[in-house]
Formats: sequence, structure tokens, C-alpha cells
Amino acid sequence: MLHQPTIEKLLAMRMEPMVETWRSFEQDEQAAQLSFEERLSLMVDRLWTWRQNLALERRLRYTKLRGNACIEDIDYRASRGLDRTLMRALATDSGWVQRHENIFIIGPTGVGKSFLGCALAQKACRDGSLVLYTRAAALFRDLALARADGSLRNLLARLSRVDVLVVDDWAMAPLQETERRDFWEICEERYQTRSTILTSQIPVPQWHEQIGDATIADGSQNYYFQSPLHRGRLFNHAQNPRFFCVVTTFQSPLHRGRLFNATRASE
Repeated sequence: MLHQPTIEKLLAMRMEPMVETWRSFEQDEQAAQLSFEERLSLMVDRLWTWRQNLALERRLRYTKLRGNACIEDIDYRASRGLDRTLMRALATDSGWVQRHENIFIIGPTGVGKSFLGCALAQKACRDGSLVLYTRAAALFRDLALARADGSLRNLLARLSRVDVLVVDDWAMAPLQETERRDFWEICEERYQTRSTILTSQIPVPQWHEQIGDATIADGSQNYYFQSPLHRGRLFNHAQNPRFFCVVTTFQSPLHRGRLFNATRASE
């Protein structure tokens, strides 16, 4: 039987791994002892793995995550007292994404907010979610450019389709009128359908002041602050309690847990 026409059809359908497995069977004498179903299963498994890896590579390129942060590289030996149990709960299958929960990481410079946010987002990407990372300043700059060239609707639609949107350095400066309205549109499109990770140095009570419009501020925080599921302190300044780091997901008041357990640290 001539196999070349079948091989050419498999290559035309982008099934190169199946062809490679087929050819390896021809060179392996022990493969002849396998049944047809066993050989077919091995070929399908190799094709499946190949396509899953390609999809993961595409998602990782799309994320534009900062650095190479990942859950496995988090240092639990640091003096900040990172709660391994709660981090594992968040990282396990990235269930918070399927539940459309949001994570906030808030605290002063140098406590690892961006790294933790990117690590959780990278794990969600590996678990099959579409992730996009951006700094708040870059996000608003892109929105302004899109508004100018008439592509704002397309950009907002693209952001609404992202499973996990990571906004780094949120609320670092007071928002302009167009910025807060654009952010409100993003909140509306993603409400109860997608997840968001925000990192910020600004305590949550000061977000109203940074947003600048009480109505939009209330609406945005209503989107994010449903009711607390996990709440944990990363860094607590005894001299200035306004500054702390907290990782929180909001959806239902079922569980509370400390992600960090640092009782005191110096500024």
C-alpha cells in the first residue's frame, strides 16, 4: 500500500506530528506489535500535545507580561511572610478566572506587586485563559490614540474579550475626563464576564479622589467590590497603616484568607 498520498494529505491538514509518529513506527520494530487503535492513539496524543503547545505559545506572546514571572519562582522564604496555602488556592487551575473574580494587589513600591500579578496572570494563561498585560498609563495612551483614529470601538471590543486584563500601576495619577469614561466602558463590558488584576500604590479609599468623578468612581468600584472572597495583607506599616499590600478576589463572601502574614516592616 502506498502511504505517500495519505502523508501528503496529513501535511496539508497541518498534522505534521502524526506524520512524524507514523514514520517513527516504520523505523521501530516493536511498533509492529501495537494494535491499530494503540498506534492511532499515540498519533492523536502527539498531535494534541503539539497543538496545545502552539496555542500556549500564541497566548504567551499575546499577554505582553513583564519579565518572566511565574508562580513556581515565587520566593516563600522572604521575610514578607507569603501565605503559600492561599497562593496555591489562587493558582490551582486558576479557578478565580472561571468564577470571573478580580484580584487587587495594593501596596508601596518594592513589595513585589507587579511580579505577583504577572505570576498569577501567567498561570491563568497556562491554564488556557487569554491574558493581556498593560500599564495604566500605556492603556490610557492607547485609548486616546484609538479615539483619535476612530478605532476606539475595536480596542474596547478587544479588551472585553480578554479573559484576564492586568492593569499595572493603577490610579497613580488623577484621571482625565476621557480616561475615567473609557475605564468605565471597560468595566461595563467586562462586568461579571471577565477577570481583572489591578496593582496600585494608592490605597482603595483614595481611588475616588484619583478617579475624580463620584458617580463613575462608585460604579467602577461596585463592579470590582462585590463582596470579599479572599483578603490578605502583604505588608503592614505600623507607623502608617494607610500603606499595605492586599491580594483580594471579589465575588461571594464564602472564604477569607491571609495571603501575607507580615506583622511589621520598616519604611
